[in-house]
Amino acid sequence: MTGGREILHKMKEKACFMASMPDSPDTRGRGGASKRITHGSHLVKGKSNHAMEDCLVCEFKQVHNNDLGLFAIYDGHMGHDVANYLQTHLFNNILKEHDVWTDTVNATRRAYHSTDKDILAKAFELGKGGSTAVTAMLINSQTLIVANVGDSRAVISKKGVAEQLSVDHEPNRERETIESKGGFVSNIPGDVPRVDGQLAVARAFGDKSLKRHLSSDPDVAIELIDNDVDLIILASDGLWKVMSNQEAVDCIKNMKDAKAAAKHLSEMAISRKSKDDISCIVVKFQ
Repeated sequence: MTGGREILHKMKEKACFMASMPDSPDTRGRGGASKRITHGSHLVKGKSNHAMEDCLVCEFKQVHNNDLGLFAIYDGHMGHDVANYLQTHLFNNILKEHDVWTDTVNATRRAYHSTDKDILAKAFELGKGGSTAVTAMLINSQTLIVANVGDSRAVISKKGVAEQLSVDHEPNRERETIESKGGFVSNIPGDVPRVDGQLAVARAFGDKSLKRHLSSDPDVAIELIDNDVDLIILASDGLWKVMSNQEAVDCIKNMKDAKAAAKHLSEMAISRKSKDDISCIVVKFQ
């Protein structure tokens, strides 16, 4: 334990960690050149008194003869139960959709909505909290499907230039929609805009008491993986509050080990006084 922070060791916190599966073999991208894809992750508990609330998925698996890289960050609030539920169920629900291979965008949207409905139906068991989510599904090393609700973020680097693939769902950006549903956005209490003065994101899973004014509709993006792609970063806002997209890419673009890169980004966030839980995934194409 260092400076009030700790890597996950306690059983309660360990529930929010999914170990990385073996890296993918050499793969041939859209440009024809062979690239090896590696991945790694790192989680660090923040300075708050509550247990770790971030969860992640970081693995490769085969599904219906497709090689899938499944990567996700779930940043819980008011407990880790919703984040933990997403870790176990969201990708499974996406892959159960009948048209997941032919219309992946709409399949992902439906799975996000149905998973949120399940979470709300289990509110007595899962509690009153919620979670952000950013998911990235790499299909056959060629197509990346990114979806998100909330402020966990996905960033891709092409020849060293950062590009954000997700959308930060901040309350001020969606004030009109929130107010049309009877809600409001206020900076009181606190110093950031919050839905109904409570939640600092406009979209999330769970949060049953706020659901009339919140959305679980994800933004979904498709990215074709070509020879320009160097790396992908997924992280919770514990990283992005203290580091720009380009700064994050610059910090690790010359590191070959993906796991070491994820740890380095987390340590950089700590050195910049981030107080929040930090979860980070790095996928390297080299």
